[in-house]
Amino acid sequence: MTERNRYPGYDVLAKRHSLSWNDATRKVMDARLGVPREPRFLRQMEWDTLVAICERIIPQPQNRPPIPLAAYIDQKLQNDARNGFRNAALPPQREAWKKGLAAFEAEACLRYEHSFHNLKERQQDELLHRAETGQSDASVWSGMDASLFFSEHVMSDIIAAYYAHPTSWNEIGFGGPAGPRGYVRMQNGRRDPWEPVEAGPGDETRVRRENQRVR
Repeated sequence: MTERNRYPGYDVLAKRHSLSWNDATRKVMDARLGVPREPRFLRQMEWDTLVAICERIIPQPQNRPPIPLAAYIDQKLQNDARNGFRNAALPPQREAWKKGLAAFEAEACLRYEHSFHNLKERQQDELLHRAETGQSDASVWSGMDASLFFSEHVMSDIIAAYYAHPTSWNEIGFGGPAGPRGYVRMQNGRRDPWEPVEAGPGDETRVRRENQRVR
């Protein structure tokens, strides 16, 4: 999978020692970049299922290191870092993820006689779609609403994990937290010098040179 680079030459990590970032931002980013790539909360089978789900929800380009989505979610569960709210129809997040991953694995074995992470991509997509639309086998979901789990955790947690990483910030031209420098030119079509330029077709070379100066 490849995609057009909308912000060629831009690397948000180049802001590390500039006025754009302060010690608090650097500390947060160091923690995010240092997340262990092996499971600490989930068991191996749960981890394998989660990795496969993440790869289907957000397929990532092959021309860069992948954002460690499963690792971010495992860390969230390890720390029991909650959002401050939850749908009362779902159990707490640790229990919800345990039940959900077990259900995907059980339904994979029931329908295809293979573990979820060993299924073909179209089979994984089918099981994810069945969960999303509430058509999963209720007998393997331990009383939990599959559709609600899909929207509240599968989609929400995985997307949040993706956009917590600086690689995704490079893709969308995001400079990170607004402090301490902040943003000044708030009008449509205006940008501050420390924000990257989006490239149009055929304009990549000029934009790359300009974005390499962004700090």
